[in-house]
Amino acid sequence: MATSLAAQLSRISANSTNTLNLKAQKSSHSKSLIFEPRVAASQSFDTIYILCHEGFQELCLLDNRFLEFQRNIFSEQSQEEDRTQMTAAENSELNKQLEAFLGLVGGKLRLTPGIKAVEWVIRRFKAHEFNTSFLLTTFLPYHTLPVFTTLLSILPSNVPQEYKFLHPYIRSLTAPPRHTIVHTATNNVSFTSALNSYVLRLCQARQNYPALLAFWAGIMTEATGGMLDKSRSGRRAVQEQNEQDVILRLLPTLNEGLAMKKVPDLRIACYMLLSIMASKGGLDNKLLTAMMEAVVLGWTPETTVPGLICLSILSQHRAAKQLTKRLTKELLKIENLPNTLMEISKERRLDKLVNGLCLSLVDRLRKHGEFSGLDIIHQMIENQLLSDHQTSVIVKALLLVAHQMDDSPEQISMRPHLASSLVSLTQLPGHAGDVVRSTLKDTDVDIDELEVKLHTTIRPAAVPMSPSEDLIMEDSTIEPPKTRSAFQSLFEKIPKKMVKESSFLKYDCSSIYSDLCRAFLASTSDSKDLELFDASPILNRGSAFENTVYLSFYMRTWCGPYPALARASALQMATRFLAGKKTPNVDVQAILPYAIAALGDHAIRVRRAAAELLTAINEIYPAGTEAKKNLKQFHQWAAEDLYGSKTFMKDLKWLAPEVVIRLLRDLLVPALEECVLDGKHINSIFQRSLNSHENSDSLRKPDPPKLSQASRTSILSFLASHILQTPLMAVKLRLLTVSNQVRSIAGVARTKYLLPVLEKWSSLGPLEALKYCRDEEIDPSAFDEQSLAVVTPNDEDGLLFLIRIINGEVAADRPTLLVAVFNRLRVMWSSLKSPLRLKTALMLMNSSQSASSDGPESRELASQLSTELLSAMPLSTDILLAFLDQLPTAAKLADKPPASKRRRISHGEVARSPLQDPKQLTAAIKKVTFVLQLVDASKPGTHPGLLRGLFNVLAELQHFKTKVISELAYLQGLVLNSLLAILQAYRSDPSVPFDRAAVRADLLVDCVQKTVSPQVQNAALLLIASLADVAPELVLHSVMPIFTFMGNSVLRQNDDYSAHVISQTIQEVIPPLIYSLRKGKTELVTGAAELLLSFVAAYEHVPSHRRKGLFASLVRTLGAEDFLFAILAMLVDKYSATESTKSFAVDLCGSFSVEIQLQSIIKYLDLVKDTLKPKPTYSAILLNANDEGLWEPLRVALNELELLPDLLSQKRLVVQTGKILDRDDMDAARIRELYSTLLENLLALADLLKDQKRLHNSCGNILESLLGLLSTSEFVKSVEGLLDRPNESLRRKILRSVEVRIDQESPSDAVSRTAMLGFLPQLTAIIRESNDVLYKHTAVACVDKISEKYGKKDLEAVSAAAETIASMHCLGQSDDRLRVMALLCLSSLVEILREGIVSVLPSAIPKALEYMESNVRSDVETQKLHNAGYTFISALVQYLPYMISGGYLDKLLQISNASAERDFDDESKNSRLQCLHLVSKQVDAKSLFNALEKDWEKAAARGPLVCVLSTRNSQFRFTYHIAGTPRIRRDSEQCHRQTLKKCHHEIFIHIGQIFQNAFDLRRQKATTDDSFPPDAVSEIETEVNEVAIKMIYKFNDATFRPIFANLVDWASTSLPKKDKSGKVLRLQSIYGFMAVFFDTLKSIVTSYATYVLENAVNLLENVNPKEEESKKLWTRVLQTLTKCFECDQDDFWQSPTHFNAVAPALCAQFAHGSSLPLVLELVPAVVELAAAADSSDHHKELNGAILKHLRSENPSVRLAAVKCQQSLTDRLGEEWLSLLPEMLPFISELQEDDDEIVEKETHRWIVKIEGVLGESLDSMLQ
Repeated sequence: MATSLAAQLSRISANSTNTLNLKAQKSSHSKSLIFEPRVAASQSFDTIYILCHEGFQELCLLDNRFLEFQRNIFSEQSQEEDRTQMTAAENSELNKQLEAFLGLVGGKLRLTPGIKAVEWVIRRFKAHEFNTSFLLTTFLPYHTLPVFTTLLSILPSNVPQEYKFLHPYIRSLTAPPRHTIVHTATNNVSFTSALNSYVLRLCQARQNYPALLAFWAGIMTEATGGMLDKSRSGRRAVQEQNEQDVILRLLPTLNEGLAMKKVPDLRIACYMLLSIMASKGGLDNKLLTAMMEAVVLGWTPETTVPGLICLSILSQHRAAKQLTKRLTKELLKIENLPNTLMEISKERRLDKLVNGLCLSLVDRLRKHGEFSGLDIIHQMIENQLLSDHQTSVIVKALLLVAHQMDDSPEQISMRPHLASSLVSLTQLPGHAGDVVRSTLKDTDVDIDELEVKLHTTIRPAAVPMSPSEDLIMEDSTIEPPKTRSAFQSLFEKIPKKMVKESSFLKYDCSSIYSDLCRAFLASTSDSKDLELFDASPILNRGSAFENTVYLSFYMRTWCGPYPALARASALQMATRFLAGKKTPNVDVQAILPYAIAALGDHAIRVRRAAAELLTAINEIYPAGTEAKKNLKQFHQWAAEDLYGSKTFMKDLKWLAPEVVIRLLRDLLVPALEECVLDGKHINSIFQRSLNSHENSDSLRKPDPPKLSQASRTSILSFLASHILQTPLMAVKLRLLTVSNQVRSIAGVARTKYLLPVLEKWSSLGPLEALKYCRDEEIDPSAFDEQSLAVVTPNDEDGLLFLIRIINGEVAADRPTLLVAVFNRLRVMWSSLKSPLRLKTALMLMNSSQSASSDGPESRELASQLSTELLSAMPLSTDILLAFLDQLPTAAKLADKPPASKRRRISHGEVARSPLQDPKQLTAAIKKVTFVLQLVDASKPGTHPGLLRGLFNVLAELQHFKTKVISELAYLQGLVLNSLLAILQAYRSDPSVPFDRAAVRADLLVDCVQKTVSPQVQNAALLLIASLADVAPELVLHSVMPIFTFMGNSVLRQNDDYSAHVISQTIQEVIPPLIYSLRKGKTELVTGAAELLLSFVAAYEHVPSHRRKGLFASLVRTLGAEDFLFAILAMLVDKYSATESTKSFAVDLCGSFSVEIQLQSIIKYLDLVKDTLKPKPTYSAILLNANDEGLWEPLRVALNELELLPDLLSQKRLVVQTGKILDRDDMDAARIRELYSTLLENLLALADLLKDQKRLHNSCGNILESLLGLLSTSEFVKSVEGLLDRPNESLRRKILRSVEVRIDQESPSDAVSRTAMLGFLPQLTAIIRESNDVLYKHTAVACVDKISEKYGKKDLEAVSAAAETIASMHCLGQSDDRLRVMALLCLSSLVEILREGIVSVLPSAIPKALEYMESNVRSDVETQKLHNAGYTFISALVQYLPYMISGGYLDKLLQISNASAERDFDDESKNSRLQCLHLVSKQVDAKSLFNALEKDWEKAAARGPLVCVLSTRNSQFRFTYHIAGTPRIRRDSEQCHRQTLKKCHHEIFIHIGQIFQNAFDLRRQKATTDDSFPPDAVSEIETEVNEVAIKMIYKFNDATFRPIFANLVDWASTSLPKKDKSGKVLRLQSIYGFMAVFFDTLKSIVTSYATYVLENAVNLLENVNPKEEESKKLWTRVLQTLTKCFECDQDDFWQSPTHFNAVAPALCAQFAHGSSLPLVLELVPAVVELAAAADSSDHHKELNGAILKHLRSENPSVRLAAVKCQQSLTDRLGEEWLSLLPEMLPFISELQEDDDEIVEKETHRWIVKIEGVLGESLDSMLQ
């Protein structure tokens, strides 16, 4: 760890200015923006100043703000300033000046003068080092220019923290891309803060320039968005906190930026940031409002438009509420604000901003009466800057303000302006006006009251046009004048008298009414004006009873589309006139229809005025009886000219005065108060008064006095005539509404009176009708509805007229009227009488099918509406039958129908004939489809009468299929579903009529068999299933074809519906079939064989997940006790006993009880037995022959029998059987009885088939599974009895079942344990007494499993079994399989009994070793006995290791050697190696090594192969394991120290002896045995070396060093001196090992060379080149020394003692150059010695010895010496060539050597020397 002093020094070094480091100062001086470093380094400050000052002067000319820097930074004195010599205060002041200059020059960096000026700042004041951050920020807007890259190249290594992101670009000198800067600004707070501070600082100093602000705005806009996106992670609370943190970081910058009014670009940039924050920040309304106020605070004309855009974005994310006072005040200061907003709205959404402004203006109007904002509101709405909903809210707010006005001075002054604004809004054209007007209609404010309060008419009043006007003029909507002078101007324009007009209720009313109406509307707000208007000469009020003009004007006005104030005023004027006339003797009943219409007005004021008018009219008529006599003297007002010409008046009906009086006094006047309160009450009055008595409804109020029938008739006629003749559509509509409340009078429906009204309305063209309705502002659809309501349900004339409209004879161009006709029919449908309803339905059916592509649109609409009406209305049975009977047939569509006797071919098929017209056929199919859809939708179950008709249609569909070559699946499905619904209805209620004769089963079979549509097939099958339940006799003869078809089609479907169909068919069709079979006393199984075969044949096609459910349902329906076995047998026969078939059969059986399963298995066996009879009976029917039609009973029986073992061994059956038997009740007795029967039948069948081996074996398998059904205790008991049977095969199978049962039992089951252990004596008896080897084999296996599972619970019984197995009766038998089983069993028993089995081993171990040896030495291919023997020995070694010693161990090793010699499989090898591995761990070490020594001699005596394999697989592996095993350490801990030393000493002696034997093999076999080739010996030695090295790894140095020394000593001295060849051979083995030893362990064992050195030198000195073995030994010695030299890391060979001992000997070997391979063996040794002895003295000694040989007379010696010098030069290089002066004379001599090879190699040596030295030797050699 560094000390504090070191840390301080490190900091000082980092901040050092390199004052004394000239190289560093030069490098610093070379940093330049303009010049290359090489040029810049050579420049003086004078030169730089001259160049840079020129640029500065140019800047001053461009901007005089630079002049202030003339006195400091760019002064002459600045050349002498050195920052390193300044104080901290001076440097701080200089930094301020430099930053001020850099901020100002930032906008000029694209100019050369700017760069020159900055060059001086960098070169003289080191701004790039002392002001790095500010300088980088100044250049950052220009990051894409080359000058920025140049700046990066001169930056110091310690870049400020905020600019660390530039490191990659500084290294690569590339410009950073924009996205990198944005990413840094997003994630690096310090950089963002530095950038913001820099921009604000320059803006405050007025040094900002457009490029900087544009750069900052773009970067910060993207960065702000990125920051807010980044904050959206984690929980909601975390997100909100992160967003707040981002906003709080940015708000100070925004506040300062928005406060700088004189920097508009900065404010606009701040607007951008605010917009981004609002869009992505999820800000609350409070913060958004504060932002909006900050935007408007201090904005200028330059920033107004961007500010408004920002406000629009902020407001879009703010709640829809009014703006604050400050915001509104600032917005109103903007000149021409509406136009500005409209311009912005073309590109931006302003609805929320404008909405908030308008709401604020309305609030100012309400609180302070400031109406100046009304004009802005009007323009905003007019130009549609608001949405419809916002417009509606603003208008409602204005109406509310108007409604809440009082009489205060402020409110009074505001009233005309608000009224004018509202009126102008209502008169707006286009969509905006529609929204305003619809708002007026929907508002809860009473508009009539509001109009009175404002003294104006808010809603537009449409004035009728004069006849000369063809178009609706724009000024048809009149704004009432606001002043009296306006009325005067209108009034003066009115003519003084009428010229042609006699009534204002004529159809062709002149323009005089329009002028009068304008004047009247203008006069309604002032009573004086109204009085003046009423007294106008043109109205002629004085002769109003003689003239129709006066009252007809007011009648038309109060019924017109005018304001309620005007309508009420008109009624009041008429009332005042009538009330002022006393007993005029005038009958004014002509006013009554219009007064009644006024009672239905929606405005209560108008209804009240109408009530007053009726009261005045009532007073005109006399009240007393006497006075009524004078009624004849009354003359009728307007009787001749009310509607103009006589043409209109002649059909007008009038009431008698008496009826008028009763109408007034009995009907109208008493109910006036109710009528005033409820505008619809007048309808109920006429409904209760004019309807016939039997048609009157009981109302809550008592009925009014009843009028006579004649009076009621005359009243209805009177109203109907006025409805027909009046030109006012509003009056027609209201009177129609009243009259339509009357259903009939005296049996005469209202249609008779009112049908002309409908006829007249229908005669109008669409434009004309629409014009009438628009003129009076009524809904055309409402008039359509009421005009059609005149038709009552049972009026035939009215219905005929409706039919004419539907057929297009009337009003064909009025689609809305057509729609209304169908709506009327929909309403009347339930009230129509049956004949009329049927007639109407048939008409609608024809209409629905009458549409065509080239026909008129009205026909298409009528067709569509007819279709919809028929589909929606309930249709009776007679209508549906009529539709079915009306359907076209295939025969009618043919050119010539076929002859009747050839017409039917089969099952309703018809002969094919050419079609007359394809379109006709298409129309026919369309009609059939529609009718069937109607039937299907009409709940056909409620219409049983359709049964025959539907079957006929089904037959016709079969004919149509041949015509159109199509399945018509949809149509067939509709028919079949309808038929099915009828049958289901009959099944649920048998009282429903059911025509059995109408059922045609053949058609249903055709639908099943002759269609490919699964839907049709399923529906037909369901229908057949229902018929089978309802009328089985109708379908029994068709059952077989149905199921045959199902097997080929429906059963293959994979959908749920098909599965339901199959289930229903099985459940409904099969029971009647079975019943008929039982009734006919037919064999059930054979009778239903064809049905069963259908399902079996379809088995493979049925989806796998549905098979079990399908066949289980089939078997249950048929009867499981009778048919389960047949299904199983047929499945196996059809598909063979494959795994899938057996698995399915098991699952199917598991669905039934145990009793049924056992019964079925018994019957199954009987079926198999029947197949084997010479003349089989029912089996030949159930089981098909093979493909060739041949009956092969043996094959069939064998196939069938393969299923039963799986059936009997299924776990579910075993468990259920056990549960039943445990109960020991009647059910258990029944099961036992069935079990006995099954067992008896099976044994009988087995006896029958004893000559058929395969069949007999199958029976045995079945028996084995059958026995597994019982519990263990019961099973053992049954086995004991069955084992007494003489059949050996049967007994073996029983024992095998016992073996399987043992595996299945739980060790913790006490009952099973007791039973099995009790069974052991019988098993041992079988082993002793039986002569059947296989039987014994199975018995031994049972003993093995019982002992393994339960043996530890009863050791005595197991011990007895062990003695039996080890005896001659078992292990001593000659059969190898039995021997194997016995050995394996004994292996298990050893583990269980441990010491308890010792008494058995004296006989068992020898036999085991004997069998192993015989198996190894024999030619038997299998090694099971070999493996079993090793398994047994392994168990003994593991649990009783002391039993394997002495002779047993010797024998085992011999057998192992022999086994290793054989080419056995991997299993045998593994068994042997595992056993020997255990022996190495468990057997006493001393005994083991003794055995190994003995075994080595025997292995070597057997030949090279055995010796090799023995070495690989046994003894040296033992050595490896034993040498390091924990056993020695474990034993050592338990022994006394002296005993331990003795034990280790003996073991190491044995180990050494083993290796001595191995290393002496070459000597022994070379002298005594010629059968050992050298390669075999080498291979053995390789194995020995490998094992020895692994063993050495286990030793430490103290342990192994004595062994090594003894080994070397033994090799060197133990043989007699005379035995030289033996000594050489032994040393070859030793040195071969030592080469591997030194090469593997390397420097760890270099010191061991001490023991080898003397002997090695001796061998080198005494080598005999003429002897081959001596040469081999010489080679191995050199190889050993080479490996030892290579690995010397401890300077072992550098020691003079060691070096001086070996070096002379090695160098002396060059003398043998002609007889020994010096270059291959000696040269590497010398080179490695020179490398290891890294000393100049040693090198000199070696070099001198080698140089002596260069002058040898023998060229081979000289060549070897030259080669050695080459290698030394290559290896040691300059270190070796330090001896070159000594070499040069010899090299000179060798250049002229007599031997060319020596001369050539000498030149090569010279080249190597020159290559190392890098210079030529020519000068040295001369």
